[in-house]
Amino acid sequence: MNTERININEVNPNAYQPLYKLYDDIKKSSLTASEFLLIQIRASQINGCAYCIQMHIKEAVEQGEKQFRIHALANWKESPFFSTEEQIILEMTEQITNISIDGLQDALYQNAITIFGKEKVADIIMGICCINTWNRIGRATLMTPIPSQN
Repeated sequence: MNTERININEVNPNAYQPLYKLYDDIKKSSLTASEFLLIQIRASQINGCAYCIQMHIKEAVEQGEKQFRIHALANWKESPFFSTEEQIILEMTEQITNISIDGLQDALYQNAITIFGKEKVADIIMGICCINTWNRIGRATLMTPIPSQN
């Protein structure tokens, strides 16, 4: 993919900047940093956004996330490394990211409300929607990881 595409932040910063605000608001929400990073990495894997995958894995490692958990994320359902709460968040991430398949299932939604409460479920949903928006921008504009982003 050698086609150069627009940088939306340069071309239309008024449309781009509110996403930064949303991202910052989610980082201050009831989600832990680890939970939000799991959401961001898993959604980015599903959406195939290499730029976001690399960025958020780097951030997770810097924040102390264990490598074995990062490596297990793509197959988290078969992994013993994630808590019940994290599994609910990851399942919500998959169902919302793949919204056209079946949407967010009622049983999962109700379980999340029971476990987390309405405010945290709202934060989870907004976190998932936020990274999905970033992934779509990244894919549409062909953002690629920079080799120096080790």
